[in-house]
Amino acid sequence: MTLRPLILASNDDGVDAEGLRALAAALEPIADVFVVAPEHEQSAKSHSISLHTTLRHHRYGERLHSIEGTPADCVYVALYREDLLPRWPDLVVSGINHGANLATDVHYSGTVAAAREGALRGIPSIAFSALPGAGFELAATYARDLVERVLARPKPAPDAQPLFLNVNVPAGVPSGLRATTLGRRLYREGVDVRKDPRGREYYWIGGPGGVEHVHVEGSDTEATDAGFVSVTPLRLEMSQSEHFGIVADFARSSGTERP
Repeated sequence: MTLRPLILASNDDGVDAEGLRALAAALEPIADVFVVAPEHEQSAKSHSISLHTTLRHHRYGERLHSIEGTPADCVYVALYREDLLPRWPDLVVSGINHGANLATDVHYSGTVAAAREGALRGIPSIAFSALPGAGFELAATYARDLVERVLARPKPAPDAQPLFLNVNVPAGVPSGLRATTLGRRLYREGVDVRKDPRGREYYWIGGPGGVEHVHVEGSDTEATDAGFVSVTPLRLEMSQSEHFGIVADFARSSGTERP
């Protein structure tokens, strides 16, 4: 008997998030979907792993679980616990995030980190996000279509880099789908100094809010601004080859040049 594809779903908005429910519901007709998500919201936790904190497990159903940890914790624990996941998944999905994960957001995003954790284990992985004004049910239809296409691809060689995608759905009804690169977002940065009820000062990161997009042709920010779903392939290998010559000069000058 041929097994249906198995999909591990997570997010950073928490196990009760509307976007996660919409994503799981859209994928259940085509795969066995197991949800292992944070018990509480973990936005902007990036790829944090809890090494010195207890990770409590809550079971809400046969295929619905939460972990009191980060998105990366959830995927890691699920992959190595047979009581959460019966076999190695064919795909890891994360989202649908409540808000965009564009440009440099991918470095901070817990949604993207959950997908990255899957990719680090050699599993094709996709992070889905919906911009404000995007309906989750409509975004989930795009997610399902993309997942079907990914699952239909031949399995990559064991030493190949797994497919790792970051998807953003714009507000309204999308005009289509574009393959994109990461763009540039300029936040109105700042750190506020405030006082707690006891009069003690504390810092609050984020400033006054607001963001602007710098025009970068072919980017995710350009695509979503134009009303298109952006699909950006991400990479795990972060070495900067353009700067290798600079570092090689450092090595030569210190007498420790790489052979």
